[in-house]
Amino acid sequence: MTEKSENDALNRISSDYVRLALNIGQYDTDFVDAYYGPDSLKPAAPKRADFPKDSFIMQAAGLKKELDSLAAASKNDSTSKRAKWLSAQLTAFERRIKVFSGENVSFDEESRELFDAVAPVYPEKHFQSQIARLDSLLPGKGSISDRFQKLAGNFLIPEDKIDTVFRTAIAEARRRTLTHYELPAGETFTLEYVRDKPWSGYNWYKGNFTSVIQINVSQPIFIERAIDLACHEGYPGHHVYNSLLEKNLYKDKNRTEISLYPLFSPQSLIAEGSANYGISVAFPGNEQKEFCKKVLMPLAEMDTSKADLYFEALSVKSGLGYVRNEAARGILNKTMTDEQAIQWLENYALLTPKGAADYLKFIKKYRSYVINYNYGQDLVKNYIEAKGGTDNAPERRWKLFGDLLSNEIKASDLQIKQ
Repeated sequence: MTEKSENDALNRISSDYVRLALNIGQYDTDFVDAYYGPDSLKPAAPKRADFPKDSFIMQAAGLKKELDSLAAASKNDSTSKRAKWLSAQLTAFERRIKVFSGENVSFDEESRELFDAVAPVYPEKHFQSQIARLDSLLPGKGSISDRFQKLAGNFLIPEDKIDTVFRTAIAEARRRTLTHYELPAGETFTLEYVRDKPWSGYNWYKGNFTSVIQINVSQPIFIERAIDLACHEGYPGHHVYNSLLEKNLYKDKNRTEISLYPLFSPQSLIAEGSANYGISVAFPGNEQKEFCKKVLMPLAEMDTSKADLYFEALSVKSGLGYVRNEAARGILNKTMTDEQAIQWLENYALLTPKGAADYLKFIKKYRSYVINYNYGQDLVKNYIEAKGGTDNAPERRWKLFGDLLSNEIKASDLQIKQ
């Protein structure tokens, strides 16, 4: 095939891929996270009374077969990479269809098929060693969780200050991002506050470089989370990622598949991993702590005297990031009861009983998706640092990070190139 005929074939498959996803999304309402493509690809007929599992799987398998043949035969690297990316996305379609139908596999098998990755397993003693470090750091007596929560309580943003603090944090994250990237003209976001969600923040991408960023005020929001969420949901996280993909691939290269964001797919590992890593790209070293102390804490009328201790404790606590994976792995593999998972989250994630119960709801809804935050972040970090994007080379780090946000990349691509 010529390069033009390969591209024509990929464009046709891309449209079929979008049609299939939007049809699945009529039944599985969590399947499509965003769509801003042509109306002509939306379902023309109402959904059936029953879920057509076998038909959807057959369609996904047929498209994958075409893509795998294209990837194997093409001598064009761009064609091959695009075909392989689409094929991995369709593997995720197949697995999510089965999950939606109640057909489950192990936690690791599910994450491999959905997100192109299997997160490492950490034994309990790994988390116990991190807890021991916190034990020696935190003042007072009682359980480590209670002592941490007592310290953190000094940095809980009062509800009447949340909007001021968040808008300030987002403005700073945006300013820092625009120093390095030229974002599409007219890019913007709307900030909303919501309640009773299983997550702390969410970016709903609407297309045309516009997002709705929602913050869940039913959960306690501590001062560092203002920067975490400003970066993760906004700049240089989800909003920037989606805007750059729309500009560089959908509008400039007519890649219709980019107009669709299927939540349970390899794209999410890159999205969540880059959004988490983007926090330290925008606020490297101690800059998050210093911005909190000098700007956000005074806005929230907080005493800063224990800020250094709090951020030191947060640094140690970051070593507990994989705790949540083990709880999800236990629930999905049926090696933990709900009660055991909640206790695990209280003991090692240092969550309150309500926080642990809320996170169990997250696990039940999003399942192996949890690996995208921690393992995804580690994959992105290791990939960029291996290519020279280190603390000592911030400009190169921003450049590599921008390249990652502007291309069809999956987890196995990051692992191969480490």
